[in-house]
Amino acid sequence: MADDGADGGAAGDESSGGMDYAARAADTLGFSRWWQIAAAAGMMAAVSPYQYVWSSISPALSESLDIALPALGAVFSFYVVFQSLSQFPAGKWRDSRGPGALTFLAALLAGGGYIGLAYATSLWQLYLLYSLGAVGVGIVYTVAVNTAVKWFPDRTGLTTGVGTMAFAAGSALVVPYVRANDSAAAYSGVLRNIGIGILVVTLVGSFLLRDPPTDWLDRAGDDDDGDDEGLAASIRGRNYSTREMLSTWQFWLLYAMFIAMASADLLVIANVVRFAENFGLAALIATLSATLLPIAAGVSRLILGEATDRFDRKRVMAGSFLLAGLFRVGLVAAGEAGNGAVFVASVLGAMFFSSPLYVFFPSMLADYYGAANSSGNYAVLYTAKVGGGVFSGTVAGYLVATLGWTPTFALGGALAVAAGLAVFVLRPPSGSGLESAEPSTAD
Repeated sequence: MADDGADGGAAGDESSGGMDYAARAADTLGFSRWWQIAAAAGMMAAVSPYQYVWSSISPALSESLDIALPALGAVFSFYVVFQSLSQFPAGKWRDSRGPGALTFLAALLAGGGYIGLAYATSLWQLYLLYSLGAVGVGIVYTVAVNTAVKWFPDRTGLTTGVGTMAFAAGSALVVPYVRANDSAAAYSGVLRNIGIGILVVTLVGSFLLRDPPTDWLDRAGDDDDGDDEGLAASIRGRNYSTREMLSTWQFWLLYAMFIAMASADLLVIANVVRFAENFGLAALIATLSATLLPIAAGVSRLILGEATDRFDRKRVMAGSFLLAGLFRVGLVAAGEAGNGAVFVASVLGAMFFSSPLYVFFPSMLADYYGAANSSGNYAVLYTAKVGGGVFSGTVAGYLVATLGWTPTFALGGALAVAAGLAVFVLRPPSGSGLESAEPSTAD
């Protein structure tokens, strides 16, 4: 099934080209390529507590170690910085040497970091352990997302949605466990148990993942019928190097949009519990918000990821970002009114429409710049999350102290709306193959 527009997703497995990719992948692996997605998703779910459980463990850490919450906000900022910046060297390594040894290292870092938190006694230890763990999370993230891109150039929206859904929804079972044991006396055992789970699952994944041969895309694309207007650039043989990608204005607009959406997204993730408590909402409302948030974020990545394969990717992306901004305005209004039910619903809507940014951007990047260098290229784009992490942690802490919660969260909504409007400016880079059916041979 071809996409509706030139900026849209690739053809589905139902098409003759998609069947060819599936068959050739099975010949190469000896089993269905979907098992690679399952392994990647399991690893993503395992490391997800670093991002989605932080708002639930930070109060207990603050109480136990007698550290002010604003200082702990910097821990989350450090996490985002190291999780984001680690992806470029990890992605370049993976593109040239494969995922095996890299994901083994990630298991040790991510699992060991959380286990170490159980024994931390000072702020600098929290900074160090969460940052080391974040490097492991970054490695897992870039490997998992680009496993989908490399094995499924024809279904990038759906398959990146599966992996990033697991990263969000994987914490759904962990949050209630943490919230039920959120006292200073119990949190050490909780952190240790989570760390052991991260270590075991990620080690298993490190032995299962593999990459396709370097000529796999070329061989799989031999039987295409030439009607490639809606297909990703990599399927048509055009793959940009990182340097070539950086020379296009489209990349820098995508980068700015990523910063804006990551800021809006992480602001809610990192602060939803304290935001609810600020308005005097019941503890049940804070717990429901923190528990259902990753579920909404995860399900949306699967649903809207599939939508970008079936419909015009730009339109789905723009509508999602605009709705994400509107739901953030509703979140603020519900808090001001003290309406717990609407607050929870607004949290779900806000996350449903902002979290697919982690599906939209790698898919759009593959459409515009190809899949051969996808790990390194997306890792460069993903560094934009650093801006979102600094905003949601350190900057948000300052804004809350000076302006209050309402203006801070309203600003997050405005950033999402701005990103949605910016989508309409995007168009494929010249020579990507999306503007012209004539493929380029540049590497």
